[in-house]
Amino acid sequence: MFDSMNYKLFIDGTWRPGGSGTDLALVNPATEQEFGRVAVASAPDLDDALRSAQMALLRWCNTPAKERGALLVRAARILRGNIDAAAAALSREQGKTLAEARGEYARAVETLEWNGTHAEELSAPFPIDANRMIVPEAIGVVGAFTPWNYPAVLNARKLAAPIAAGCPVILKGAEETPSPGVYIVAALEEAGIPPGVVNLVFGDPPMISEHLLGSPVVRVLSFTGSTPVGKQLAKIAATNLQRCVLELGGHSPVVVFEDTDISKAVSAIAEYKFECAGQSCNAPSRILVARPIYEEFLARLVQWARKIKVGMPDDPETDMGPMANARRIEAMARLTKDAVDRGARIETGGKRIDRLGFYWAPTILSNVNTESDVLREEPFGPILTVAPFNTIEEAIEEANATEYGLASYVFSDSPDIQKRMIRGLSAGAISVNHLKGVSADAPNAGIKQSGYGYEGGAEGMRIFQNLKLVNGANAVAVEMRSPIA
Repeated sequence: MFDSMNYKLFIDGTWRPGGSGTDLALVNPATEQEFGRVAVASAPDLDDALRSAQMALLRWCNTPAKERGALLVRAARILRGNIDAAAAALSREQGKTLAEARGEYARAVETLEWNGTHAEELSAPFPIDANRMIVPEAIGVVGAFTPWNYPAVLNARKLAAPIAAGCPVILKGAEETPSPGVYIVAALEEAGIPPGVVNLVFGDPPMISEHLLGSPVVRVLSFTGSTPVGKQLAKIAATNLQRCVLELGGHSPVVVFEDTDISKAVSAIAEYKFECAGQSCNAPSRILVARPIYEEFLARLVQWARKIKVGMPDDPETDMGPMANARRIEAMARLTKDAVDRGARIETGGKRIDRLGFYWAPTILSNVNTESDVLREEPFGPILTVAPFNTIEEAIEEANATEYGLASYVFSDSPDIQKRMIRGLSAGAISVNHLKGVSADAPNAGIKQSGYGYEGGAEGMRIFQNLKLVNGANAVAVEMRSPIA
């Protein structure tokens, strides 16, 4: 698995170094110091993973769904027992606070448990009418790709649903945050997952994606990451007509109406926004505030942001840790400068904190020109823009004025306003008077440039199944088995 933070690949039931003979450095974003290494997969390693997954497919898809589910529940219990060590490793790699890392692992455990608990139910044949039925079957091997920002919950999501559905998975974890993939796969291994049902690789992302998706063995692409990369992978997947589940970028608006409780809205928005230093595709990035309360709202938000304690992620007093890497610091500097050059006002923050580590001050921008880059591309960091609106029509237009459609948030106590905003906002998920991460029991998907295909809930498992229509099935009473060979 790992030795002194030297992480290996997991292929065909065995932990092993990369065949390339090279590895990558792990850098602590709080100190900018190297502290470990992660193995790099070679093309022969990937061929072994493909071969292993293909050989495991027939056995795993014909394993009773109840047994598949029970294994996931066992793995969840094992992972729960390792949360403290796993959270410490994640915090060291990614920079999020220990409390945030523990909370993320709790969601990962929930994801394994939910899919395990519902594996039998969602794999069972079900009738359409007296003479027709649907028989769910595992679609085949899944190629899954995860980013570095929420690797515990995203790795769990990429593994739990397909495993429950009967599909082996080749998981390409994030090289900058490898430990969550290792801890979750190790829990599955201890729970008794057969060789080949899960394979874990790290390395050169373009090479790995092209190699795996270039193989007809892979039948589903599951990817979370940026929109440009998602589009590139979808193009590759089109060659073999691989089914795609793409959770891509976001640029989430929050619309705050005059009738809301300003204090509650400010605290809810700030707490959710600055979690993980704002490096979340669901995090709010644009706040639109009814003009009569705009000045008061802005003042309270700025006051809140200035009270955020930025520091070492293992300090229990820290509210926000560093950003994950130097690339994100460079992006924050570029977006802030562009906005200011176009007339924006920095209400607070707006600069890198002068200390060792990738720290950026919580930043509030007002008077932002609509042509500014920060309103056009996903900021993915601790930057919030705030602007007033006059009418509900104007609010809807401004909220939808982006190519993304992942999440939107509304604060209002008026049922009429809530209904109009739910109908008017273009997003896969809309939250009213609160902000919350995606739970395991509900389907989640973006629209427009935020992707397609569902993760979570029954729909998130169905994406890994073929739903075979059987006519004249009223007499069928035997357990169905998959014919996949």
